[in-house]
Amino acid sequence: MIHKTALVTGAARGIGLATTKLFLENGWQVAMIDRDTAELEKVAKELPGTLPVLCDVSIPEQVAVMMPKVLSEFGRLDALINNAGVAEFKPLEATDYECWRTIMATNLDGVFLCAQAAIPALKASRGAMVNIASISAVRASTLRVAYGTSKAAVVHLTKQLAAELGDHGIRVNCVAPGPVKTKLAAAVHSPEIIRAYYDAIPLQRSANEQEIAEVIVFLCSEKASYVTGQTIAVDGGFDATGVGLPALRTLREQE
Repeated sequence: MIHKTALVTGAARGIGLATTKLFLENGWQVAMIDRDTAELEKVAKELPGTLPVLCDVSIPEQVAVMMPKVLSEFGRLDALINNAGVAEFKPLEATDYECWRTIMATNLDGVFLCAQAAIPALKASRGAMVNIASISAVRASTLRVAYGTSKAAVVHLTKQLAAELGDHGIRVNCVAPGPVKTKLAAAVHSPEIIRAYYDAIPLQRSANEQEIAEVIVFLCSEKASYVTGQTIAVDGGFDATGVGLPALRTLREQE
């Protein structure tokens, strides 16, 4: 029996870990890529069918070594999930060049480097690629000049990749999560900000990591065989509503 192989970056925690587990449940084998050695080894030890590979996706030399390791172990690659990302929220004036480049290096350069390295294997399998952006890619906000711009670039890079790789049967899509209950979100969002999000989201809650993973794995499946070049916002309707929802809710409650 041939087991399909997924490569998930940023796989040691959060959305990446949830996606890894869901691929395993669907009978795939998974290369787990992360730069946090201790956390990667700890979680991979509990997940048969995985290959943990230490790699910082922002460093070209490490990506160049990582991909052959995966192919040597598994022999094929059917899906690449570019999930690794970093966030630092600062006012524009406080966002120095070092901060800007740190965020771009992982969030954008990492996607480019891993995509380019995976192309030969994905051509062979006529596989799929899913890039993880953010609702910040399509909704501007304060404190996100670097983060939001990096994720907006990922959305366009997804379209470029889909256009160039479609001839080879490779599908490339993007998932743009809204607020998600992760440790990262808890670290950077105050309770007041979280409440403000809920006021603006029709479903009035954050997603959980499993809900994001379900869409990612779907896009890599045959059920999405004619879907490419798309960005799917998994955001509880956040992008659909724009501004004004809290005021409208208050008015409705008074009726």
